[in-house]
Amino acid sequence: MKVLCCVLPQLTHFYALAPLAWALRTAGHEVRVASTPGFTDAITRAGLTAVPLGHDPEPDPEDDTPEAQEARDALRRGLPKPYDLAEFTPTPADWTDERAEAFEMMVTYAFGEDNEPLLDGAVEFARAWRPDLVLWEPFTYSGALAAHACGAAHGRVLFGTDFLGVTHDWIRRFTATDRLTEWLTETASRHGLPYEDHLRAGHFTLDPLPPSLAVSLDALPVRYTPYGGAAVVPPWVTKPLDRPRVALTLGTSATEYSGYTVNVRDILAALSTMDIEVVATIADPESLGPIPSNARVVPYVPLDALAATCTAAIHHGGFGTLATFSRHGVPQLTLPYDFDAPLLARKLEEQGTGLTVHSDDATGPAVRDALQRLLTEPGFRTRAQALRAEIEAQPGPNDLVAQLEQLTRKHQLT
Repeated sequence: MKVLCCVLPQLTHFYALAPLAWALRTAGHEVRVASTPGFTDAITRAGLTAVPLGHDPEPDPEDDTPEAQEARDALRRGLPKPYDLAEFTPTPADWTDERAEAFEMMVTYAFGEDNEPLLDGAVEFARAWRPDLVLWEPFTYSGALAAHACGAAHGRVLFGTDFLGVTHDWIRRFTATDRLTEWLTETASRHGLPYEDHLRAGHFTLDPLPPSLAVSLDALPVRYTPYGGAAVVPPWVTKPLDRPRVALTLGTSATEYSGYTVNVRDILAALSTMDIEVVATIADPESLGPIPSNARVVPYVPLDALAATCTAAIHHGGFGTLATFSRHGVPQLTLPYDFDAPLLARKLEEQGTGLTVHSDDATGPAVRDALQRLLTEPGFRTRAQALRAEIEAQPGPNDLVAQLEQLTRKHQLT
């Protein structure tokens, strides 16, 4: 069958989808990945066939207004409104005017403006190539509309908690009309298509988080497969160790977009008194000044290879990082600050694999004390191994191909 994967030009979104694309390709299916032209190299570096469509989005101008700074600060506190509804069981009274206004902005910008560069090209290509199945990450509604245009089955591939799907489901229960349905209706009509409910969340959803960490609608499980782009494993990673190794990584998103939210220098200084080896991935190591003798600071190292050698990890709570260390049964200290990271960190702590210190409170001594607990209290490693077993029990991407074929036959229009 023909499979079209649609992604916005965001690495995190694409990396979660790539292993499924490989699995379908090695099973003999024809797979193409559509995004804007500037994202072509990221797709082809993954060994996949790219379809550059539309135009590249305009870079966002720097906005230093108080309103913009307030919006950035809100993201640092976790899920923005109305998506904080995914963190608890809301009632109709929780659907406030403030959340409704925030939802309007989200649909207009995160869905409307972000999809605009890809949308028309994706619909046109789908009508010409006629894929049988379209897979899309949850922000890329271009994929849903492209599938609708050619009668293809389609499903979402999550790259974290399904705060979008869960929140949209609650909103649909609380109000007779909502801005997402209106926008999808308007956009579908522009292409001569009627609105149908499957545009909101696909015919199905694939969730790479294990059940104890998942926050999703009724979803199909798929085992998380780490992929972080083209990489080289340095020889020192696999050399024998004479003391516990602890990873310290704060994610590529912080480097590229918002800067670090904790004082890395103070954390390294506090950890220097411990009999451990710290491997810190920091974009600009020279900015830290003198490095403690028990620390190795590098700009990048393949996380999957590093995680396999670690006794514990300290990180920002991002999905890919948290899932990679979980896959290797590593106890984790999360210092969350952004989007769904605080929610994921809380789920991990409830499961028993780790501890959480919010980035606002992540002083050097606080991090050292929490890490000491991870290294000395055996319960964390026991629960980490249980989480690893939970992940390994899920079907891998290759195991899921037959089910995707069945779902395609079920939902595809003939």
